[in-house]
Amino acid sequence: MCGIVGAFTPHQPVNQLLYDALLLLQHRGQDAAGIVTMDGTKCFMHKAKGMVRDVFRTRNMRGLPGQVGLGQVRYPTAGNAHSEEEAQPFYVNAPFGLVLVHNGNLTNTQLLRKQLFDIDRRHINTASDTEVLINVVAHELEQSARDLPLSAEAVFKAVQRVHQRVRGSYAVICLIAGHGLLAFRDPYGIRPLCVGRGAQGEWMVSSESVALEGTGYRFERDVQPGEALFIDTAGQMHTQQCAEHPSLQPCLFEFVYLARPDSVMDGISVYQARLNMGETLAQRVLSTIPPQEIDVVIPIPESSRPSAMQLAHRIGRPYREGFVKNRYVGRTFIMPGQAVRKKSVRQKLNAIAQEFKGRRVLLVDDSIVRGTTSKEIVQMAREAGAVKVYMASAAPPVKFPNVYGIDMPTREELIASGRSLEEIRAYIGADALIYQDLEAMKRVVAALQPRLDGFEASCFDGRYITGDISDAQIAALQAQRPKSTEDDANAAGRLALQAQVDP
Repeated sequence: MCGIVGAFTPHQPVNQLLYDALLLLQHRGQDAAGIVTMDGTKCFMHKAKGMVRDVFRTRNMRGLPGQVGLGQVRYPTAGNAHSEEEAQPFYVNAPFGLVLVHNGNLTNTQLLRKQLFDIDRRHINTASDTEVLINVVAHELEQSARDLPLSAEAVFKAVQRVHQRVRGSYAVICLIAGHGLLAFRDPYGIRPLCVGRGAQGEWMVSSESVALEGTGYRFERDVQPGEALFIDTAGQMHTQQCAEHPSLQPCLFEFVYLARPDSVMDGISVYQARLNMGETLAQRVLSTIPPQEIDVVIPIPESSRPSAMQLAHRIGRPYREGFVKNRYVGRTFIMPGQAVRKKSVRQKLNAIAQEFKGRRVLLVDDSIVRGTTSKEIVQMAREAGAVKVYMASAAPPVKFPNVYGIDMPTREELIASGRSLEEIRAYIGADALIYQDLEAMKRVVAALQPRLDGFEASCFDGRYITGDISDAQIAALQAQRPKSTEDDANAAGRLALQAQVDP
């Protein structure tokens, strides 16, 4: 999961607009940030590890002239999480000069690497799948426009070939030096992408509608699965469907956790989707715990609030804010490493004792992935004086690895994989545990958008819609997972333990 944005502003510099948009997309990635602008045919880039506000200073912004550009906030799901070289955007100088940002995860990266080296004669220097993707785009553009001026038709022909070669999830924005801005989305529409218009004919393409609205742009529409947009240097937008069999099946976890509640994605209000999830979760709670056994409903900030409010209303119990969030600590789910996640929970949340003391509380979280955060929060509620602590998840059990750009790639890390409900309840220390029903959740979210063909919900149901995922493929993708210092330490620890057991 990353946040991407591209903009064409013919009447003013684009750098400040990109910066403001990335701030609005910061929730989608906190590891690194980057911006590229283009003045004529010359590119200017600044990228580094860290939050947007820390990466870009006044001197950096002054070094980003031009009226067209793109940017990205990174949450690494493949490659080296510590390498600034793997921060986006990526650049290649031929053909034309291309700069690209990508949200998603390719599932046939190893095959593409081999093809690029053996057949296309292109060199890949990092472990990033985004570098692979930009080189595939570059090769196909070179083939489609060879010996001819670059036209929108040639661009769309190249995107058609990209769709034929590439598998996985990808929302892409690409600058073509001296020619314009290209954006396209994978044939399933797994990762989101939308386009908006400014008051003076400006264009913006973004991961979420909140980046458009928050910068004064008017939301026009979502980019359709498989569709490509090309905005030329005259500000004219050309569009074409470039996939043979497009199908709208967005990532269900976007509506559970990833997206901001004030965004509308593929015609679905994220906020309303979460309210609907609360309605169906309430039905599960009522079938498990008598309402009179619950004194108060408390959300785990912040993604679970709409679901918790609707649940409390449905079961007729008071809704209260029992945790105060420190907004200056990153989102726990995307912390790089289990020890960092565990430590950050208490730094991020503090309990309001009066809302817990002597009460039977129902905690509502958006999801339970690894279980460590839930365990800490249940313990915090007990320490604050709760006599009973029930836990409800607005999402179903997360049982399967995700290979499309969410950091849950191994079954061993997933608390619900291979464990019973009672085993999970005992691990997190709750008096009762209630999960969302998957089919009910799909139904109430799909009701908000009749044009949906389904959902990418592999982390819940194990169905990989691209049709190319096997156990061997999951193992290969696990090998691409970003390495952290803690990963290395854990590996060393496991080896040391094995040496003790089997000298």
